[in-house]
Amino acid sequence: MRKLFFVIGVLFASAGLAQDRALQLDSLFSQLHKEQKFYGNVLIAEKGAVVYQKSFGKANITTNTDLTANSVFELASVSKQFTAMGIMLLRKQGKLSYEDSLRKFIPELPYQHITIRQLLHHTSGLPDYMELFSNNWDTTKIATNKDMINLLATHQPAILFAPGEKWEYSNTGYALLASIIEKVSGMEFGAYLHKYIFKPLGMKSTMVFRRRFEKKQLPDYAYGYVFDDKSKKFVLPDSLPATASMVYCLDGIVGDGTVNSTTGDLLIWDQALYTSKLLPADMLQEAFVPGVLNDGKKTNYGFGWGIHDLKGIGKTASHTGGWPGYNTLIERHLDANRTIIVLKNHERQGLVVQKVRNILYGIKEEVKRGIAVQSDSLTQYVGEYELAPGFSITITVEQDKIFAQATGQEKFELFSEKTDWFFLKVVEAKIKFVRNSVGAVTSMTLYQDGQEVEGAKIK
Repeated sequence: MRKLFFVIGVLFASAGLAQDRALQLDSLFSQLHKEQKFYGNVLIAEKGAVVYQKSFGKANITTNTDLTANSVFELASVSKQFTAMGIMLLRKQGKLSYEDSLRKFIPELPYQHITIRQLLHHTSGLPDYMELFSNNWDTTKIATNKDMINLLATHQPAILFAPGEKWEYSNTGYALLASIIEKVSGMEFGAYLHKYIFKPLGMKSTMVFRRRFEKKQLPDYAYGYVFDDKSKKFVLPDSLPATASMVYCLDGIVGDGTVNSTTGDLLIWDQALYTSKLLPADMLQEAFVPGVLNDGKKTNYGFGWGIHDLKGIGKTASHTGGWPGYNTLIERHLDANRTIIVLKNHERQGLVVQKVRNILYGIKEEVKRGIAVQSDSLTQYVGEYELAPGFSITITVEQDKIFAQATGQEKFELFSEKTDWFFLKVVEAKIKFVRNSVGAVTSMTLYQDGQEVEGAKIK
């Protein structure tokens, strides 16, 4: 999700990548910035050595403050890997087991037979806490994990599927993991991560930070901005009706987000995961093993990491994050020890990770061409699809063309790939429209940056 801008220093390293590839990377991001499609920080490394690093745009539009390499960003769901590591460290300390029941630690919840392992793997079937808050919470108040647990216990929304039956991304599961960390350790979530992860690794600019809840400011903080389609300007999400209540009332919940960091600290984190600084190698490896469903099928998700084998690249561990004003990515190429870190604080268009991969590995880019579709066929997809509370994609048809517009973002054309499948040219994403038993379109699935997000048609 998520005017003059001054471009700040470039760092090139001679080791690893050839100079021409560093120049290609700079050309890519500089052109995107020139077109007002990229604002944020980029760091690309090989074997821990920085081969490209650059900042584009403003950390604070009001004060006209530039982004720098020291700018601290909200990581959104990239935070989940730190929550997972917190659980893994408690397991190392002998304080819990992955097979322990959720209700062992939070007995007031009604959900039976859900294990910590299933929470880590997104196979728990738990309902979405954000939807619960949108229907049952005074959005003028900031909620905490305790409030989330109380709502789940009081309203008892139905489980989505039997635990282990399928994979479905769950912010609820990771927020509950943070609550388990607090209960088992006797420490606040942020304090625990600082003591056992950030401080030992020397991640001096990384912390759990909730700007609205804590009512404080950070030096070098990169404020996140969304695009206001009415004023045609970037604004804080707090001032946009579509996002204001969400970023305010959910600011106190930790575990699924709220870790803040810099590109440099994330590189420290990345390199530490090739060592035994936090965990023995055999225990650490479990984070990068895909989960297994009840029927024996493997998922593409480990403990806080999406796990993929990419042609020409090998095994990768990655995660993206999205929150109003922010779009984040860390991608680790485990066979080559290459790292791509992108932190955006202006929510406009998506990440360009495939273009970066193509440059790093000399992969020839495929030019996608859409197939023609009759206008009357396109109208069946028109509607609003809710991917998360407060975040929808609206599909429209204009002059024989089909468009998608996400909440707080611009409208972009879709191109047909095959029946019910469309792709975007401005970002690396696909949309599949899903039909019911009588052939009516009832939902969509968004495929982007290695993740799948489903959205029901609500209008």
